[in-house]
Amino acid sequence: MTVDRRTVLRTTVKLAALASAGGLLTACGDTGRRRADPGSFAVRPGPVDPSGTVDPAWPAGEGPASPAPSASAPPSDGPAPDGSAARAAAASAPPVPPVLPPLAAGTPFEVAYGPRTGRNVALTCHGSGDPALATALLETAEKRGVGLTVMVVGSWLDQQPQMARRILDGGHELGNHTQNHQNISAMSPDRARDEIAQCAERLQRLTGSIGRWFRPSAAQYATPMVREQARAVGYEHVLAFDVDPRDYADPTAAELQRRVLNSVRGGSVVALHLGHRCTVDALPGILDGLAKAGLTPVTASRLCA
Repeated sequence: MTVDRRTVLRTTVKLAALASAGGLLTACGDTGRRRADPGSFAVRPGPVDPSGTVDPAWPAGEGPASPAPSASAPPSDGPAPDGSAARAAAASAPPVPPVLPPLAAGTPFEVAYGPRTGRNVALTCHGSGDPALATALLETAEKRGVGLTVMVVGSWLDQQPQMARRILDGGHELGNHTQNHQNISAMSPDRARDEIAQCAERLQRLTGSIGRWFRPSAAQYATPMVREQARAVGYEHVLAFDVDPRDYADPTAAELQRRVLNSVRGGSVVALHLGHRCTVDALPGILDGLAKAGLTPVTASRLCA
C-alpha cells in the first residue's frame, strides 16, 4: 500500500505531540502523589520515654501513630512537645497546705505545755543550721515513727527552701520562728510584726500555709507586744516550751539525754535545735527513755488536739 509522504509526516508530528503530552501528564501525576504522600511532611511524633511509652501529656490519638496532616495543613515549625510544659505547670502549681488536727476547745493562745494528765509530749526544734544534720535528725525521728514540730527561721528557708517540703513530707509540723532569729522582745512593734510576717510569707509560698504556731525568737515566752503582733499577722497560737535542755551549747549526747529525761513529763514541750550533732546523736536515747517512761512523742498540734 502506498502511503502519502505528507500523511506520514503529519502522523509522526501528532504522535510526538501525544507522547510529549502523555509524559507531562505522567510527571504531574507523580508530583501530585508526592504532595499527597505524608512522607513529604514532618510528622510531629509524641515524645517517648526510655520504656517506649508515649508521654501521657499527649492527648489521646496523638503521638507516633497519629495520622499525618493533610496536604493543606502547614507543617509545624515549633519544637516537638516533650512534656516539659506539663511538668513546669505542675511545679508552679500552688502548694497544698498540710492538714492539721483541730485543737481541743479551750486551748490557750500561748501554749507552754499540753495536758499534764496525758502521756504525750512534743519534741520541737528550732529550724536552722546545717541541712545535712537537720535531715539526719528528721530521718532518725521518722525511723521511729515520730513527728517533730520544727519552728523554722525564715532566713534559713531563703537558703534552704527545699527543707520546708522535706519537713512536711516526713510527717512533721512546721511553725514560724521569725525571719532572722533576733531578740524580738526588744524590737519596736512594727519591726517585730515584720519579723513575723516575713517568715510567714515564706511558709505560705513554700507550703501553702503560714503554719499554726508562732514561737518568739530569743525568748521562752511571748511578751504582750509580741503576742499582739503575732495575732496581727494571723497566728492564733504561740508555742512556748517548758523543757530547755540547751542543746545549742553542744553538750555530749549522754548529757543531753539526761537533761531531757530528767525534766520531761506528760504534756511537756521540749525545745531542741536542728543543725547540732549532739542532738542527732542523743535522739535515739531520748526516744528510748521516753518509751520506758510511758511517754509518746507527738507533734504540737497532736499534743493539743
